[in-house]
Amino acid sequence: MRAILLAAGMGTRLRPLTLTTPKSLVQVNGKPMLERQIEYLKQTGVEEIIVVTGYLAEKFDYLVDKYNVKLVHNDKYDVYNNIYTMYLVRDYLQDAYVMDADVYLHRNIFIENPKSSLYLSAKKDDFKNEWIIKHDEDGKVYDIEIGDGSDDYILCGISYWSKEDGTYIVQKLEEVVESGDFSELYWDNIVKDNIDKLNVHLHKIGSYDSFEIDSVEDLEKVEETIASLV
Repeated sequence: MRAILLAAGMGTRLRPLTLTTPKSLVQVNGKPMLERQIEYLKQTGVEEIIVVTGYLAEKFDYLVDKYNVKLVHNDKYDVYNNIYTMYLVRDYLQDAYVMDADVYLHRNIFIENPKSSLYLSAKKDDFKNEWIIKHDEDGKVYDIEIGDGSDDYILCGISYWSKEDGTYIVQKLEEVVESGDFSELYWDNIVKDNIDKLNVHLHKIGSYDSFEIDSVEDLEKVEETIASLV
């Protein structure tokens, strides 16, 4: 089992913090978000960890010695969405966690030896323009809708892909990227458009287990929330 951590983005909404620090290396609760992810993954037995860099790539170099991770650089991080990032690391996608590196984890939510592909997700209230997970009573995901809503599970930037599903997704990634018509797509579009060919289940996590931090205001709110949970 391995993990791919997507850390190429510029994090413009977190400026001025991200003028000199990549978004995923911003400290939350006393530690860079990405380091906390890596430590939780290693606790779960995941030793092969690939970090995809882009903006301020040199800032990640210390992670190689500290955690023995592999760095892959996306030199087009400011041109394409994350579908191109995933294309660059497609050889690692089987039996792999994939995670946005700018998600703060309050606890270790990773699972040892998942039995199928998973979306790890918390229920969210009153949201707009999110990717909503549609699933049956057994948790099998049968659709992903983009829209507004409340009291639904949405994509949280944390997933696991089995060997079989990873192989299929790689095939579709190659078809789309090598066609040249992908500038407006995210890698989640590949899954969304082929969900009926994949065996993906929803794995529910708690509302305070993970936090998406997109702005300085988000960061302040998360720090306040974490303090209240202690």
